[in-house]
Amino acid sequence: MARRNRNQNSYDNPNDRYDPPNYRSSPPTPPTPPPKKSPIDIAKVAIIASVFVVGIVIGLSLNLSSGSSGNESVDSSLQIDRAAPNPELCQQFGASAIVTDMRVFLTLNPFSVYLTQPSMQPGCVLRRTNWSILEQRKLVNSEQVRDCKRRMNTFGFIGPLEGKPKIDCVYQNDAAGNLFLQNGQSGALPESDNF
Repeated sequence: MARRNRNQNSYDNPNDRYDPPNYRSSPPTPPTPPPKKSPIDIAKVAIIASVFVVGIVIGLSLNLSSGSSGNESVDSSLQIDRAAPNPELCQQFGASAIVTDMRVFLTLNPFSVYLTQPSMQPGCVLRRTNWSILEQRKLVNSEQVRDCKRRMNTFGFIGPLEGKPKIDCVYQNDAAGNLFLQNGQSGALPESDNF
């Protein structure tokens, strides 16, 4: 039989050792759980978001449904494009326009200028390269085309081409510039706008 060593400390096993408590350090604090979100806060955010979305939908529907139904106002160039005579042809071969007809009376003694009440109508201005449309439909003759081309002008018309349109040789005048541009500065027009 093997003898046991009496000098062997039975407390050598680290699991069996007793360590006295250390009173100098504070005990560890347990981890704090994450704060719970209040269901009231989530409900408030949901209500505010839904009110925002409903407000946008109502605003858009009112804006779209309140388009100008008469001659009170023109809200966009789309309305002018739709009202132009032969709108598809006008968009493809020219540009839609608002045509103003009025007469100017000029007296010399005494010098004074009188204007009639203007009448506004939808019209169309053709590009110079597309005059053949009017010639093919026999709405202008070669002499009118030659005369208009000599003055570097183009044709504009009022009324549908299938009916009896009023066709005029019109001159592009951009000398005054576009006063709707920022600070009233007018710049040179790009070549694509030159008819």
